[in-house]
Amino acid sequence: MAQPTHEWHPRQRPWQEEDLSDLPEDGNRYEIIDGSLHVTPPALPEHHELADDIRMALRQVAPEGWRVIREIGVRVPEGNLIPDITVLKSDAPRKQMWAEPANVALVIEVESPNSRRHDRFTKPALYAEAGILHYWRVEQGDFGPVVYRYQLVKGVHYDLVGTLGPDDPVHIDEPWPMRLDPSAWPR
Repeated sequence: MAQPTHEWHPRQRPWQEEDLSDLPEDGNRYEIIDGSLHVTPPALPEHHELADDIRMALRQVAPEGWRVIREIGVRVPEGNLIPDITVLKSDAPRKQMWAEPANVALVIEVESPNSRRHDRFTKPALYAEAGILHYWRVEQGDFGPVVYRYQLVKGVHYDLVGTLGPDDPVHIDEPWPMRLDPSAWPR
């Protein structure tokens, strides 16, 4: 009988941000929610392509100094999350691995089968609790990407402010005034 190559022991304390640096760089997304480690397997290439296209579309119209970053860490109460896309305000400090919520203008999650429940329920609640003003959830519909745009209300929860699909280019004001056109993103 083969000997196990790795023996797992339960943690004696909740997971903390510094514990994340000890985890392997294996393509999985490691996040902490209420002291528990959540592991999401790598997304499909289509997910990354869509996130890249959204990021580039936002970067092209971003005001000077604003940054649109893929997969930077964001601190939330009792945890650390890694949104697919994070828009950092122009005065946000640079060269930080984990962004403070006060420096984040918008987080975007691109849904995939492995992240659907977290992107729809868990993460929005944590982003709202952290005080992040805007949250977008993007899902791949039958005819192309659909963007669900949410805004923080009373500092406690998000209200849906609009939904747009690939045939609905629209002018929006968050996080800055721009024309948003999902038809330019992959289908």
